[in-house]
Amino acid sequence: MDNDLHLTQHISKRFNEELEDARNQVMQMGGLVEQQVRNGLKALLEADTELANKVVDLDEQVNQLEIDIDENCTQILARRQPAASDLRLMISIIKTITDLERIGDEAVKLGRNALKLSDDGKNSRQYVELRHLGEHVITILNQALTAYARMDVEDALKIIQSDRLIDEEFDNISRLLITKMMEDPREIKKALRISWCARALERVGDHAKNICEYIVYLVKGKDVRHTSIEEMRRQIQD
Repeated sequence: MDNDLHLTQHISKRFNEELEDARNQVMQMGGLVEQQVRNGLKALLEADTELANKVVDLDEQVNQLEIDIDENCTQILARRQPAASDLRLMISIIKTITDLERIGDEAVKLGRNALKLSDDGKNSRQYVELRHLGEHVITILNQALTAYARMDVEDALKIIQSDRLIDEEFDNISRLLITKMMEDPREIKKALRISWCARALERVGDHAKNICEYIVYLVKGKDVRHTSIEEMRRQIQD
């Protein structure tokens, strides 16, 4: 935990517990959506329709978690009227669960497209171009959640900086798929679905980056959205 942030120095022990419970709920939701993305990618690569259906069905649980955490934060804000770092914690949690819910939505897209591609009866090895991107995105998401749990600003900045690599991988896949469609129009339908999956994975990376920006805000009190990594480092050092 970063030394700039103090979340355990309250007279009320119950308030401390409420704040910690809220953080734990976020980590529970984060673990759920991370597994959802993992399973969505696996279902796609292995043409596993049973797993794809589980990914889609899990969306309801993810949505309910967002509602529950949001309500919990609303109650804390109303009862405790937190200030300073405690208020930033509440704001960061509300923002983070929105991104986590959207990550879950992207995982559902993977599951649904896995079902469609499986129906086409194609060899799943033809989707191998997504494997490296997917594994990279899952690693970034895991690192973002770990950084959030530790409130580690330095790791958060490294993850933000690495997002451009995901964008480059997505661009490479897009060019490859366009070439395939031009060479064989019969591949257009399948290539479009693979492109949608690649876009879903790229969006997961974007949401992981957002979570890391919330870490900087939570710990340093600096809003670093829409700024370069160099500017982010300058702001937190001021």
